[in-house]
Amino acid sequence: MRPLPPNPPEVMSTPNHGLPAPGTVGALLAPLRETTDSGLYFEDEFVCWRDHLRLSATRAAALRGLIDPDRPRHVALLLENIPEFSYLLGAAVLGELVVVGLNPTRRGAALAADIATADCQVVIVENSTTHLLDDIDGADIEIFNVDDPGWEQLLAPYIDVDPEFGCGNPEGLLMLIFTSGTSGDPKAVQCSHRKLAASGTMLSKRFDLGPEDVVYLSMPMFHSNAIIAGWMVAIAGGSSVALRRKFSAGAFIDDIRRYRATYANYVGKPLSYVLATPARPDDTDNPLRILYGNEASAADIAATTTRFDVRVVDGFGSTEGGVAIARTPDTPPEALGPLVPPNQVRNPETGEVCAVARFDGSGRLVNADEAVGEIVNSSGGGLFTGYYRNPQADAERMRGGIYHSGDLGYVDDRGYVYFAGRLGDWVRVDGENMGTGPIERVLLRHPSITMAAVYGVRADVGDELAAALVARDLSAEQLTSFLAAQPDLGPKQWPTSIRVVADLPRTDTFKILKRTLAADTTSPTWVRPDRTLEYVPAPSVP
Repeated sequence: MRPLPPNPPEVMSTPNHGLPAPGTVGALLAPLRETTDSGLYFEDEFVCWRDHLRLSATRAAALRGLIDPDRPRHVALLLENIPEFSYLLGAAVLGELVVVGLNPTRRGAALAADIATADCQVVIVENSTTHLLDDIDGADIEIFNVDDPGWEQLLAPYIDVDPEFGCGNPEGLLMLIFTSGTSGDPKAVQCSHRKLAASGTMLSKRFDLGPEDVVYLSMPMFHSNAIIAGWMVAIAGGSSVALRRKFSAGAFIDDIRRYRATYANYVGKPLSYVLATPARPDDTDNPLRILYGNEASAADIAATTTRFDVRVVDGFGSTEGGVAIARTPDTPPEALGPLVPPNQVRNPETGEVCAVARFDGSGRLVNADEAVGEIVNSSGGGLFTGYYRNPQADAERMRGGIYHSGDLGYVDDRGYVYFAGRLGDWVRVDGENMGTGPIERVLLRHPSITMAAVYGVRADVGDELAAALVARDLSAEQLTSFLAAQPDLGPKQWPTSIRVVADLPRTDTFKILKRTLAADTTSPTWVRPDRTLEYVPAPSVP
């Protein structure tokens, strides 16, 4: 088991007259230099790949003229999903720069820390994001607003530059992508050419995408899902990209039809929001073939498949890329997929491989203490090459030469793995460890519940379970009757308190922030007094 390799190199190469090294993003972009029948859609505009690469070449030349070669060549993008984001990704490949995706929901000191951590020389903003830098010391960075005349002035001397690809290096750093921050401060994941190119190529081939296809991209481009499962998939297939500034559940199916999109990606809970829009008689009349992403519930996958007549493929992975689990056609609806070596489920305290999960006649997990453990890659980091400037986080993620995902799971006797929550979600109730994932899956079976988050709150001894639900027309009596009828839900798995809310707190990538829920002191909607299996309205607080 090998430790992580050193940080990916940032060495400039010389132009190679259009022959970038195999395994680089440049090798995927180079064949598009003369392509005019596919490209980038945005609102009412279309830019073919040939013109896109010329625009990228202009930006690469301008930025290389700004960059101090004695410092890391890092250019941060504080942009929504606009064409400039795509042009600048191409510029990073042509100019051998490193793009840093900044999260526009970060503010003040947190955003300043991200910029400093990533060693950004340049930060590029637009009118909608420039105010986010108002309170940040910009002494060591240059800031450009793509909506200002100064941006066009910067580019003007390079407007006729032709795209030229260097040899490139598959292990060279191309992008820093910050983690979502659901379980702590975001960390900058190093994404090499190999990581992005290999993932995009695999997905493009898996779903048989080509120049006639259109990839609908509405997930935020500062995040790995949009880059790997969206932009890179299109590049690898020579497909078009239909870019939306921000995800909109109400506009989703209209956009799919407008751009004739055949593929779309998602992360987190967007399917729940799309399903919450009013159904139409013609919902199945659309060109979409594939919806690919992760973290959708089994109920949302089934409902989306039926309503829109589309194949939904939900995978398991993270920005780091250390563990990937793919669903197979025979995967049970609530499982992630088969657990294939070198992936394993190990006890986070002992490091031993966990026992196979056992269930009673009702389907309830009866050996959670033995079966639930952390999903790991026992052979090393996979595509994970480390966090940027964070050796402590590297060491924690790669303890003992094993990649630790921080996700809990358990494996049935057929080899399928089930998600049991994050490591921080492991709640200890009456001396028994339990994951929150199985409880959430049970709650989401109720037709009135569209979103559910189960989390632990500190009690006098151990923890108590709490749940926040987004639900329509649900009463305490109905929830009680429903849970009592679920044979695979044990008495200790009933949340002690329930809050019915309009929405759940989440990151900009639609991941639920359970720590925010746990810190919320708002009175619950319903409680179980004296641990009875019956919900009643919570006492009013004077």
